[in-house]
Amino acid sequence: MPKNLVIVESPAKAKTIERFLGKDYQVESSFGHIVDLPSKELGVDVDNGFKPKYTVDKEKKALVKKLRDLAQKADTIWLASDEDREGEAISWHLAEELKLDRQKTKRIVFNSITKSAIQRAIENPREINYDLVNAQQARRILDRLVGYELSPVLWKKIKPGLSAGRVQSVAVRLIVEREREIDAFNPEASYRIKAEFKTDKNNAFSARLGKTFPTREAAETFLRQNICANFSVGSLDKKPAKKSPAAPFTTSTLQQEASRKLYFSVSRTMQVAQRLYEAGLITYMRTDSVNLSKEALNAAKEAIVHNYGEAYSTTRNYTGKSKGAQEAHEAIRPTDMKLQAPSLERDQAKLYELIWKRTLASQMSDAVLERTNVKIKASTHNEEFIANGEVVKFDGFLKVYLEGTDEEDKTEEQEGMLPAMEVGEALQNLFISATERFTRPPYRYTEASLVKKLEELGIGRPSTYAPTISTIQNRGYVEKGTVEGTERKYTQLVLESGEVQQNKLSETIGSDKGKLVPTDIGMIVNDFLVSHFTTILDYNFTAKVEENFDEIAAGEEDWQKMMKEFYKDFHPNVLDVEENAERASGERVLGTDPKSGRQVAARLGRFGPMVQIGTVEEEEKPLFASLLPDQSITTITFEEAMELFELPRKLGVYEGEEVEANVGRYGPYVRFGKKFVSLAQGESAFEVDLDRAIELIKEKQKADAPIATYEGKEVTKGKGRFGPFIKWDGMFINVNKKYDFDNLSNSDITELIEAKKIKEAEKLVQEWPEEKIKIEKARWGRHNIIKGRVKVELSKDVDATKISLDEAKALIEKKTPKKKAKAKTKK
Repeated sequence: MPKNLVIVESPAKAKTIERFLGKDYQVESSFGHIVDLPSKELGVDVDNGFKPKYTVDKEKKALVKKLRDLAQKADTIWLASDEDREGEAISWHLAEELKLDRQKTKRIVFNSITKSAIQRAIENPREINYDLVNAQQARRILDRLVGYELSPVLWKKIKPGLSAGRVQSVAVRLIVEREREIDAFNPEASYRIKAEFKTDKNNAFSARLGKTFPTREAAETFLRQNICANFSVGSLDKKPAKKSPAAPFTTSTLQQEASRKLYFSVSRTMQVAQRLYEAGLITYMRTDSVNLSKEALNAAKEAIVHNYGEAYSTTRNYTGKSKGAQEAHEAIRPTDMKLQAPSLERDQAKLYELIWKRTLASQMSDAVLERTNVKIKASTHNEEFIANGEVVKFDGFLKVYLEGTDEEDKTEEQEGMLPAMEVGEALQNLFISATERFTRPPYRYTEASLVKKLEELGIGRPSTYAPTISTIQNRGYVEKGTVEGTERKYTQLVLESGEVQQNKLSETIGSDKGKLVPTDIGMIVNDFLVSHFTTILDYNFTAKVEENFDEIAAGEEDWQKMMKEFYKDFHPNVLDVEENAERASGERVLGTDPKSGRQVAARLGRFGPMVQIGTVEEEEKPLFASLLPDQSITTITFEEAMELFELPRKLGVYEGEEVEANVGRYGPYVRFGKKFVSLAQGESAFEVDLDRAIELIKEKQKADAPIATYEGKEVTKGKGRFGPFIKWDGMFINVNKKYDFDNLSNSDITELIEAKKIKEAEKLVQEWPEEKIKIEKARWGRHNIIKGRVKVELSKDVDATKISLDEAKALIEKKTPKKKAKAKTKK
């Protein structure tokens, strides 16, 4: 038994650390927290100083016993969880639950998993920082109180299964308020003037007028003033300028830039960064700091001078601007600046390169520019055209990296180089255009811009951004938009060769693809919470709570006192709302049904947003129709609502089977017997006729026909959400670009099936065919027990090869949804 036991929270981190420590050290993983608040009860004694009731999960009991046994045999226990509040709490829980001897327990921290960093940590151990532990406890307990007390109110007043959270509800509020700004926005048109000129040396360039015109008539009048005009350079101004590099990455700026440049979601960025950190390639990825260590500054300078020369190197120290920046970590940077392109899987390689370039650029010289401003006079009026240009005299950090911009920061036209000109020089006008442009509503949030806004407001901290954004989507309060946009026509007037011509053009507007859009349930929950729990949903209050946590972490605030102050107003408010608030359904009365004279309203129902004809107070039962996936309670019209009662539309009979059109989760479709055929993009379930339906059915029948047989079983092919596939013996097998999908040969099919069989066999750990239960390998070293559609994910510390059939059946039974008994009919 080694003399030293090192406990970290991640098996990947443990594996990397093992490489740097000798045989006297045994490195084990706690797989995150070994204890937590219980899932089926509040777990907080609010009458006894908000004392938490921590419990060990059933799946962790074997692991805890193993760690306790190892700790008892070791001479020294090193608690090496992450250097933040969550990591400090993990170390504290280990010390408490394993009953570690304080005399032989040491806490070590490091912000990168390198040999030198680990050795420095071991040479400089410390004790557990209870201020950081208390800050983590305060956050965990306050969030538990908010979630467990508010959620039942939502179940009672809106719909069962809903949840609320201190940070998640504020994030939803931001998205809902932005959506309402967009809905309330009225675009205003104006005409922008652009001209194309040519110098006497035949060099063309663009210029614009410094004003716009409110109407087409005013724009045309101005264009006609330029007929027969002479143009010349009125003034020419050149000024030196510079551009400085952005600071090294923090958690939020990494999330934003990975979204802009790599199109990663926030959670994907953090997953990939976690793996880079655990492999020892980058420093800790949850940080507010833009600071770089002296070691990092020297390494960056060395790399810059070696690659680009002394002129490109400028050592810089950055200061963070984020509210309430947490522990003094370093910025996110490579641990070895000489390692530019390590051999990694695709996503990791992309993110590592981004971090490497950003770090290097942050220590490089300014880009030296020359900006030119030219004003162009006309002989027939006093308005001036303006042309701006920019020339890079010395590229500096631009040689490596330029920070991306968000949509709202982008200008319509980028400045470029201007040809050489002199004051008084005559210019030839090629054309002048007046283009109708519309003011734009605020942009919907992307995941990255939401992170930016939360950070600006001081809401949340690096560890909370990714889980917050995942939670609000998983809860169904927010979803990623799928609308490509709609067409809008606009007018362009062009003065060319002495005549004004009109062009009718179009553009796509209102695209929400990939943007965060609130759902009906998200809006209703938000409005209810804002109406009844003003304080909890207040941006300043939420930011102040974060400041309180920071003060607790600094030892300047008592966490129990803070909890008491919060709870004394919060709890009575919850009781009052639960008792006295009216139910919320977001109901919108749309009009009156012309056939029955009954009220037509859109509202939230038990199974989601719907339209209802009639009310429950009437003797006749109400009629219901679910909203389509792209419809909303807040925007549906009376005409659209009445159309819903036409679904499903019976189209006729084909081959003895009834054919009908309807709309489902994935859009409009035709049902033919038991088969479902999706309509093509742009086709409507309200307009498709029997002839078109039969055409689609025939196409489906042809596509579903077997293309071959293998081992006596049919092979079919199709195209799904993840691309083209073949289906054999119940298995779906993706067909990549290596194959010609439209002309698959028998050898192609054999190769695909055999490769899939090998892959499936390698995944299989255990199988009980008679029970239709199997255990398969999953991602990140985990395993799943599978029976039909029920899947149970095992934690990493469970040995899947030792699971018995009885244990597997018990876990499957526990996960299987219980069928509700049918209510007995009263006689």
